[in-house]
Amino acid sequence: MNRKIIIPYNPKLKEVARRLRKSGTLSEVLLWTYLKKKQMRGYDFDRQKPIDDYIVDFFCNALMLAIEIDGVSHENKGVEDRTRQAKLESLGVRFIRFYDSDIKKNIQGVLWVIEDWIRKHKDEPTPCPSQEGKI
Repeated sequence: MNRKIIIPYNPKLKEVARRLRKSGTLSEVLLWTYLKKKQMRGYDFDRQKPIDDYIVDFFCNALMLAIEIDGVSHENKGVEDRTRQAKLESLGVRFIRFYDSDIKKNIQGVLWVIEDWIRKHKDEPTPCPSQEGKI
């Protein structure tokens, strides 16, 4: 099913996202080799995708799915990460999170989790963005 929801983003983040793509972590590069070019069950993923005022590691618009890799840069940012995720979820974005070490040590397990999530959720209606602040 090809659904395309337009989610606004801060245009100032385009250049930041481009830089992040060029300087990706080993885990991002490893996972990207399996997500790019519609290799994951035929779904199109973007890498370092600006959404609202944030950038997510990987994003599939058709599934409204963000995949985040939590590594060293996420240490001591639990509250910030939860606030960020709650804001993006209010826009209809769903999340899967992996630890950096899981991708390095068990990429096949990570891929299985993503494939299983897609199998279970692909036919669900796309979450409706929050109407928060709208009259």
